[in-house]
This record gives sequence, structure tokens and C-alpha cells, in this order.
Amino acid sequence: MHHFAIRDGEMVCERVPLRRIADAVGTPVYVYSHATLSHHYGVFDRAFSGMPHIICYSMKANPNGSIIRTFTNLGSGVDIVSGGELSRAIAAGAPTSRIVYSGVGKMEWEIAEALRRGILMFNVESRQELEKIDEIARGMRKRAPVSLRVNPDVDPRTHPYISTGLSKNKFGIHIDQAMRDYEWAARRRHIEVIGVDCHIGSQLTEISPFLDAAGRVRALVDRLMRKGLDIRYVDIGGGLGITYEDEIPPDPQQYADAIVGAFRGLPVTVILEPGRVLVGNAGVLLTRMLYTKLSQEGKEKGKGKQFFIVDAAMNDLARPSLYGSFHKLVPVAVRGRKKVMVDVVGPVCESGDFLAKDRELSALRAGELVAVMSAGAYGFSMSSTYNSRPRAAEVMVSGTRFEVVRRRETIRDLTRGERTASFLTRRRR
Repeated sequence: MHHFAIRDGEMVCERVPLRRIADAVGTPVYVYSHATLSHHYGVFDRAFSGMPHIICYSMKANPNGSIIRTFTNLGSGVDIVSGGELSRAIAAGAPTSRIVYSGVGKMEWEIAEALRRGILMFNVESRQELEKIDEIARGMRKRAPVSLRVNPDVDPRTHPYISTGLSKNKFGIHIDQAMRDYEWAARRRHIEVIGVDCHIGSQLTEISPFLDAAGRVRALVDRLMRKGLDIRYVDIGGGLGITYEDEIPPDPQQYADAIVGAFRGLPVTVILEPGRVLVGNAGVLLTRMLYTKLSQEGKEKGKGKQFFIVDAAMNDLARPSLYGSFHKLVPVAVRGRKKVMVDVVGPVCESGDFLAKDRELSALRAGELVAVMSAGAYGFSMSSTYNSRPRAAEVMVSGTRFEVVRRRETIRDLTRGERTASFLTRRRR
């Protein structure tokens, strides 16, 4: 569920008309509902009340500090994948004892900083990474808490770009190799083996891949415990999908029942890394119509391709261009007009710049607003300044109030940090 609705003929976020936000802040702008974020976290947390657990918000989905703070205020930890995310998480109030560090390419300075900060554990993705963590921890005279991310070779049946649990994916250590690496790690003085990690992909809409992966992880944990390893945590990752179009993903309780059942009887704490399921439907991208256009073919034949040109583009929301993803588009205040078949496109100089193709929408006019739904996850976090377009503002709504939680970038921001090479400024003689 979410707190975006049509009331008195126009869309509101909680009790704030989106029109008010657009008029005050401009477009394009990301708008987040605090009530939706809080509700989603509560539902997810309560679903796992039957077993010891830690929720670590996967902040790559949306790293805005106010969103992270919303979750940390509710007791959440954070799942990070870079040193930059570590810094952001701490700044947003995340206790380091509830930070897990994932990712295949951790750099030396990132590992050292995470060790210095005292994070809960590293999710290690390769033998060489394990050796590097051991080397750095030895130099710092510390013990590094680790789990190994095992790759169970399970097909998550999702988009190939966000599948992570197959043997051909770059992520994790194959489950057949994991036992040897665990035995090696257990012999190191500066490594403390405390967990097992597994994450098979994102936007999963079926329970069966989770169950398949959990069964293989449970068998590995049983073997490790029989070997005498003190496994205290099982990190089952995230990946639960949301509804963008007509998907019917499992609800958190169904997901929780499957996970709890798989690990019943083990004296472990389950770590969960939800991202999209917490923030995806808690945000929209608000954009304004600029122009309408009919293709030359349409002019000549009396039909053909129509374009709605809006001020949001692929640099603001990459998912449609990158994955072919569907986002529902809802006019903010248009009612009673005929429907037309259109492509909704942005100003970026690429034919791949679109928010929707062959979509039936109400006939819109220049200046009218459109809400791009389910844009809270992997929206702003994947945005860029391509075509030298400053990145959008971000706004959070709570009840009747809204605040800018990230200001719109300016033209000056685009060149901050740049300098002209000295040899280009020398005068010719």
C-alpha cells in the first residue's frame, strides 16, 4: 500500500497536493511519503517477530539521508556496498553494530574504515577478498567479523541484470567451494567467522526461489556447525518484489513464514536486507508536460506515433531505458479526456530516453503534471547529470507538511571540482 491517492480531483501525497509541491519546488522532483516508509518497515518487521532478526535497509535502493533516518529511528540497521554508503549510513544515525558490508569489489581503504568503525560484519564475496580482509585486519591488530556470501546457483526468475544467485553471476562464492573457504578463514587469527550470507536477486515475485536458496543455505549452516564454527547470523539478503504493473509478489508475511520455516531450530539471528519493498512504492517522480508531437508518418497517414515530451528524462529515471521497466503514469489532475496512445519521452538526446512506450494515457496539455509511480527505489539513486542536466530535487511529505530533503542541483554544481588543464590556458606566441 502507499499514501498517494486522488482526492477532490487531484493527486495528493498523504494530505499534500502534488501540485503544491511542483509549484513550490519545480519539476522534475522526487516525492516520498514518510507514512508509507514507516508502514512498510513496520509490516516487514512484524512479519519476522517469531524469530530473532535484524532488518538492515539496503540503502542502494535509495540513499537519501531522510529515508535512512526514517528507518534507523524505527530500529533498522543498514546494508551497504561502498565506503560512501558507510559514511552516509553513519551520518543518518545507523548504529555501526547493525551495518553489514556487501559487494564484490571492496577497496583497501573501505575495508580499513569499516574495521575502524566496528561494523557488524563483512559479507565476503571471494577468497581473494577474504585474504585481503585478513591482511588489513592483521595490520590494524583487529579481528574482522565475516560471513561468506554463498552463491547457491538458484534461478530467481527475474531480469538478468538483477539476478545474483546463478553460478554465472559475479556475486558470491559457489556453495561447493564455501566449505573450504570457511575452514581456511576459521584458522586465521584476525578473522572471526560469525555468519553465512546469501542473496539471489532483486524484484522476485515468487516464494520458490527463496525456499530453494534457503534450503541450500540451511544445509551449509548445519555442516559448519557440526565442524564447530560459531555461526550466529544467517543473512538471507533481500529481493522481495513490488507491484509495478500486474505483478503479484508475496506479501512480507508469506515471505517471513518461508524463511522462518527454513531456519527453524537453528540458534541464529536472521539478517534481512529489504530495499525496494520498503521504498519502491513510497515515492513518485513528478514531471511536467512540455510539448506534444506527432511523427511525420502520423502526419502523412493521419495516424502513427504520438509523443508526450516531459521535463523528466532517462538521466532522472534510468529504469525504463536500462531494463525496459514499467512504471505506471498517472495524470495529477486530468479527468474526463479521451485516451490516446503515446510514447512519453524526455529531453535527453537519445532515442532510448523514454519513461513509457505505447502507453494509453489521457490527452495531456503543456504545463500539466504527471506522477511516475513506484519510483522510490532505484530512481534518484541511479540518476545522473547526462546531457549536463542537474539532478532533481527530493521532497519528503509527512501529513500536511513537506520539506526539501535534497535541493535541486544547479548549473554551477555541474562543474564543481573541474579545472581547466594548465596547458590549455597558455597563450600562443
